[in-house]
Amino acid sequence: MKRPSFFAVAFALVFCFSLPAQDMVYTTTVLRQLCSPAFYGRGYLKGGLEKSADYITAEIKKIGAQQLFATGYHQWFDFNVNTFPDKVSLKLNNKVLKPGFDFIPDPQSRSLKGKFTLEQKDSVTFVGVNESGKLLLSLKNKLTFSVASNSVALGLLDVLKTSCPDKPKTAEVQLDAKVLTKFISKNICAFVPGSVSNDTCMVFTAHYDHLGGLGKKTYFPGANDNASGVSMLLNLMKHYMAYPPKYKTVFVFFAGEEAGLIGSKYFVESKTLDTKKIKFLLNLDLMGTGEEGIMVVNGAIHEKEFSRLQNINEQQHYLVEIKKRGKAKNSDHYWFTEAGVPCFFMYTMGGIKAYHDVYDIEKTLPLAEYQDVFKLITDFVRGF
Repeated sequence: MKRPSFFAVAFALVFCFSLPAQDMVYTTTVLRQLCSPAFYGRGYLKGGLEKSADYITAEIKKIGAQQLFATGYHQWFDFNVNTFPDKVSLKLNNKVLKPGFDFIPDPQSRSLKGKFTLEQKDSVTFVGVNESGKLLLSLKNKLTFSVASNSVALGLLDVLKTSCPDKPKTAEVQLDAKVLTKFISKNICAFVPGSVSNDTCMVFTAHYDHLGGLGKKTYFPGANDNASGVSMLLNLMKHYMAYPPKYKTVFVFFAGEEAGLIGSKYFVESKTLDTKKIKFLLNLDLMGTGEEGIMVVNGAIHEKEFSRLQNINEQQHYLVEIKKRGKAKNSDHYWFTEAGVPCFFMYTMGGIKAYHDVYDIEKTLPLAEYQDVFKLITDFVRGF
C-alpha cells in the first residue's frame, strides 16, 4: 500500500479538527430555525408542528440518509390536544398581565370570559364564578406549561407571584380553549446503512415537538427542549454518512412527546422495528447545557454499558460527571424499555434553568458541552 504523503496527512488532520466548528455553525442554524416565530413552538397552532417536520425532513434529504419506509420518511398517527388559539388575556386587580410571562392557563383549562370577584381559599388559591363558569386562580413561584389531551369543567389560570404583589381581588378574563380531535401528526424516520450488518441496528431518537403557543403572539421556543436534541441527531446523521457505521443506524424524530409520549408509543406498538434486533438505543433530550455533566436514565439498569460510558469519559475527560438513575417514564425511551430494548435516555445538567417556559430560547442556550457529549456518544457507539 502506498504511504500517504506528509501533506495529505496534514490536510486530513486539519480537516478533522475543523469539523467541530463547522458542526456548531450547523447546530446554531438548526436551533435558530426550530425556535423561530414561524414554527410557533413546534405545536398545534399556526401549523408549527407541520412546518418543523417539513424542515427536519428537508435536512435529512440534504444529508442523504435513507427513508425508513417504502412510502417515505413519515409515520402518521393522530391524537387529541387542548389548545388556546385565540384570546388569552387576564386583567388582575385592573392590571393587565402578559400571557407566558405573568400568567398561563393550565393546559386542561376550559374557555372562560368576563369579570370575576375572587374569594381566597388558601394562601395561593383564589376562586370566582360568573355566568361563563368557575375560575380557579393559583399563585406560582414559576410558570411552566405543558400539553393536555382534554379540557376540564373549570377555567384554570396560574399567575406568577411577583406579577401580583397585592392579594388578587378581581379578575377580568378572556380565555378561548379548543380541543382538537384527531390532530394528525407524524414521526420522522430515516437510516444510514451499516458497513458490516443491516440485520441488527443502533437507534437514535429525539422528539421534535414542543408546547406550541398561547393565542396569536405568545409561543414557547423550546431551544433546550428539544431543538437541541434534534440538532444532535442531525449532526450524528451527518457524521455517520461521512463515516459509515458498523450496523444499520436508525434515526427517529418523534412527535407527541409533550402530549404524553404518544409518538414513541405508536412507533413501538406498531412494530415499526423488530425490537429484538435493536442492539442499543440512545434517546437524546435537553442537550443544550452540560456544565454539571449528564444524567443517564436506565444507567442503573444497564450497568455494563453505563460502566463503559463512564470509562470513556474518564479516559477522555469529556464531562465533569456522568450520573445514573433507574427506570423513568420521562421521555421517549420509556416504551422501548418496556418492550425489552436496552437503552439510555441522556440529558445534560447545569447552566440555564429555563424549562417549559417562554425563556427557553436559542440565544441564551450555552451549548457548553455539546461537542463533548457528541464525542462521548460516538465513542460509546463505536464499542458495540
